[in-house]
Amino acid sequence: MLDIRSISMEFGRKSLFQDVDLILLPPQRYGVVGANGTGKSTFLKILAGEEASTKGSVEKAKNLSIGILKQDHFRYEENRLVDVVIRGNVTLWNALCEKEDIFLHDDFTEQDGYRLSELEEIIMHEGGYEAEATAKTLLLGLGIAEKFHYGPLSALSGGYKLRVLLAQVLYQKPDIMLLDEPTNHLDIVSIAWLETFLKTSFQGLLIFISHDRGFLNNVSTNILDIDYDTVLDYPGNYDKFCISKEERLRLKQGELKNQEKRIEALQSFVDRFGAKASKAAQAASRQKMIDRIELVEIKDSNIFKPHFNFQQNKASGKSVITVENLHKKFDERVLLKEVTFNIHRGDKCAIIGPNGIGKSTLLKILLDELNSDQGNFEWSETAQVGYFAQDYRTQLPPTETVWQYMENNIAAPAQEIRKVLGQVLFRGDDVNKKIAMLSGGESARLIMAKLILEKHNVLIFDEPTNHLDLESIDALVEAIQKFPGAVLFVSHSRYFIDSISTRVLVLTEQHGVQNYLGNYNDYLDQFGEDYLATA
Repeated sequence: MLDIRSISMEFGRKSLFQDVDLILLPPQRYGVVGANGTGKSTFLKILAGEEASTKGSVEKAKNLSIGILKQDHFRYEENRLVDVVIRGNVTLWNALCEKEDIFLHDDFTEQDGYRLSELEEIIMHEGGYEAEATAKTLLLGLGIAEKFHYGPLSALSGGYKLRVLLAQVLYQKPDIMLLDEPTNHLDIVSIAWLETFLKTSFQGLLIFISHDRGFLNNVSTNILDIDYDTVLDYPGNYDKFCISKEERLRLKQGELKNQEKRIEALQSFVDRFGAKASKAAQAASRQKMIDRIELVEIKDSNIFKPHFNFQQNKASGKSVITVENLHKKFDERVLLKEVTFNIHRGDKCAIIGPNGIGKSTLLKILLDELNSDQGNFEWSETAQVGYFAQDYRTQLPPTETVWQYMENNIAAPAQEIRKVLGQVLFRGDDVNKKIAMLSGGESARLIMAKLILEKHNVLIFDEPTNHLDLESIDALVEAIQKFPGAVLFVSHSRYFIDSISTRVLVLTEQHGVQNYLGNYNDYLDQFGEDYLATA
C-alpha cells in the first residue's frame, strides 16, 4: 500500500500538482496519464523515493519492496543477460556471488562450510535453482532470442537492452512495481505477453505510465489523471476514464452555472430593494447568502490537443505503387521474401509484425534508402511521398531553433508556417526553442508540421506514435482518416491500427507475407487469429 499525503510539486513558478491525497492498494493496476510535461515521470520518482516532493509525504510499510524500471543498462554492459535479470533479486544475487567466491578459496575452512550451508538455504528459499530458467522465460517473452541469453548485454541494441532491464524488474517480483513507458521498444507480440504477465503473474501494486491506449485499456484497473493541478483516481480502464472525466467536468460546469444563476437572482433582489427600509432586512439576508456561496472552482486543464491536417497539392493517380516479388536478406537471414502488393489512392495500409521482421527495411527499400536483392517496385509519376522515420530525431539539426528549421526546409509564407506551428502547439516564444531542447513528443510534432506544409499525396509513417501523448495520437488518427491520399504505416499500437487501416500487410517468419485487402477487423474475421494479441 502507498499512502500519499498532501504532496505538491513545483518547478520554479510552475506547479505540476498540489495537495494530492491518494491511497493506492494492491492488486490494483494504476495507469498514469496526462499531457507531456505535466509531471508523470516526476510523480513516479516521488513514489519511488528518488525525488522529494515540494510538500507532503509518501508512506509505505518498511517491509514492502519497490521495483522501478531504470534506464541504467550501462552498468551491466559486460554481464550476461541471464545474470542482469537475476540481479533483480538482490538477496539471491548476493548469495550466488558469495557462494562462487567461497569456491575460489584456496583453503576451504570449516567456517566456509557453515557459511556455504547458510547460502544454500538462502538460494533455495529465493528460487535460485530455477533462476536461470525463469530469467530465460522472461527474456523470451519480451522478444529476446535464446542465442543472446548467455552473451553480454553490450551485444544488444539500445531498445533490446531496455527489454532486459524490464525483465530484471519483473524477475524482482516487488510488492510495488513502477513502470515508465514499459511498452516503448516492444513489438506487438511482446506487448501482448507483457499485458498477460502483469494481469496474471504479478499480484502486487502496479503503477505505470503509458501512451499506448490499448495497453492502458487491457491492463489498467484504475487511471490516475494528472490534470487541473492535481492527481485524481478514476476506477476502470482508459476508455471508461475518458467518459467519467468528461461527465465530471460537465457536472462541475452545470453546478457552477446554477450557482451563478442563484447569485444573479439574489443580487437582483438586493439591488432592487436594498435601499427600501421595509425590505432592507431581507436584502441584507440575501447579501449574506451571496457572501456564503463558494463558487465551484474549475481550473484550467493542462491538456492541449494539436491539430494535424494533412493536405495534398494535387491528387495522385488511382494506382500509387506496384510492388512485385521483393526479396531482402542480411547475412544469411531472410527478412523479406516474395513481397508483392499494390497501393491505390485512399488506401491506408498497415504493415505489422514483430521487431526485426523487416517492416522498416521494406519502407526504406520503397524510399530508395536501401536496395532489394531481388524484385522491383514502381511509383506512380504523380506520387509525392512524405516520410516520418522511426529515427526522426536524427534528422533534426539540434543547433537550429524550431523557426529556423521550418524556414530552412519549407517554401511557404512566414504567416502560414506560424499558423501550422500553432496548430501543433508551438506558440509564442516556443518557436525560438532550440531543437536540442525539445522532448520526443515535441520533435514528432515538428516533423508533422513539416509534412502538413509540404502537402504530399502519399504519406509513409514508421512508428509515429512512439513519443506522442494520447491526445496527439487521437489527433493523428483523425488527420489520417480524413487524408484523401494513400498512407503506408508501421505500428505496434492496436488502437492506432484498428482506427486507421483499410489494408493489412502482415510480415511473419512462420507464414511469410499475408496481404489482406480489408481493414484489420475484417482480417481477424477471415484468419481467426488476433496477430496483435498473440504471444
